[in-house]
Amino acid sequence: MTEADIDAVSAVRVRGWQAAYRELMPQAYLDAMSVTADAERRRSWFARRSPEVSDLVAERDGDVVGWACVGPARDPDIAPGAEELPAPPPTAGELLALYVTPGLIGTGVGRALMAAGTARARAHGYRALYLWVVRGNTRARRFYERAGFVPDGAEEAYEVGGRSVPELRYRRPLTPEPEAGPESEPEPPPGPPPRSGL
Repeated sequence: MTEADIDAVSAVRVRGWQAAYRELMPQAYLDAMSVTADAERRRSWFARRSPEVSDLVAERDGDVVGWACVGPARDPDIAPGAEELPAPPPTAGELLALYVTPGLIGTGVGRALMAAGTARARAHGYRALYLWVVRGNTRARRFYERAGFVPDGAEEAYEVGGRSVPELRYRRPLTPEPEAGPESEPEPPPGPPPRSGL
């Protein structure tokens, strides 16, 4: 992802929220979401993000149609020693975001982003990858479960527009990438190859 992708990434994210969280979050909150405001926040964040964070975008015909973000795990119970100085290298990563243009869900874009994000997490040396998903988002939960994630028992709620929204934490162990050979895993399903700004 480059800074030039920010407006498109914000559009994918906002439209993704509006589609995925309908009936899970207050509709007035979702309707009030602004691509412009999201892009302003994202530009500020992008300028000061950690080099350990990888933003990946998927393109189709030159247009950004998906975005994923992977970085070090943020939760203290899975990032031990983060308060130590100097902090030890993280051993767990987190899928911080994965959004696909709503009309392209089920076309392989999400799977391609997941594969690229998992590869990036392995390259950082993470032994596990975590994520948070809204409990009522059954479609996303099925997607993550098919990708090898399982709930780890952690649950938190946050407030959105005056409504409590519970999230579940999922975990997937990361094993080293298998050696290429006749018995290695098949290629990931078709989808646009994600690219990274790092």
